[in-house]
Amino acid sequence: MRNKILVIVAHPDDEVLGVGGTILKHVAEGDDVSALILGDGELSRGNATLADIKKREKQAEQVSKKMGLKNLFLEKLPDNQFDSVSLLSITKIVEKYINKIKPEVIYTHHGGDLNIDHQLTFQSVLTACRPQPGFFVKSIFTFETPSSTEWANKDFGKTFIPNFYNNISDFIDRKIEILRIYKDEMRSYPHPRSYEGVQILAKFRGMTVGYKYAEAFEVIRKLND
Repeated sequence: MRNKILVIVAHPDDEVLGVGGTILKHVAEGDDVSALILGDGELSRGNATLADIKKREKQAEQVSKKMGLKNLFLEKLPDNQFDSVSLLSITKIVEKYINKIKPEVIYTHHGGDLNIDHQLTFQSVLTACRPQPGFFVKSIFTFETPSSTEWANKDFGKTFIPNFYNNISDFIDRKIEILRIYKDEMRSYPHPRSYEGVQILAKFRGMTVGYKYAEAFEVIRKLND
């Protein structure tokens, strides 16, 4: 039986950085995976142009095809300025696609990330997924994003503490390969958003639970009807 999965992220590249191996695994297992990218990912940069936004959109579309996504939805919320938009407005966007896809499983950002867009994406997902009798979303997982999750203030209750691990040992090479499509967003090691950094994080998460490579998540909600 196919599961319907919706990945909701703030920027083009977050879908690969945070949950790329898990997406590839879901697709390989026959699940229908869709992604909603809320922000343009560019305009916070002083010299960014509309051409830069278009380039990033094309990269996201290329990634979508490489990963085998069933649907890719691109919105244009202002990069690193989601707080200039009301939470209600963001939530309505998220609700529209949740109601369109009717996913059983949602993956999104950790709510304690340093990046304000990540924080508000998380809040909008939780608001849109208010528990209701018969609601189709059964599981919500949050992932870590290199150079945002680990850079956040380590306040109790906001620190990312994974309690679910997905074995991506068969998919780590493809994740890194696909991440190269977003090469302009990558940095040199030892920056956490480097190819080596992403691979080391997956190796670290894997070895803590006996896998070669893993992606780690916090379970926000998991219902068993």
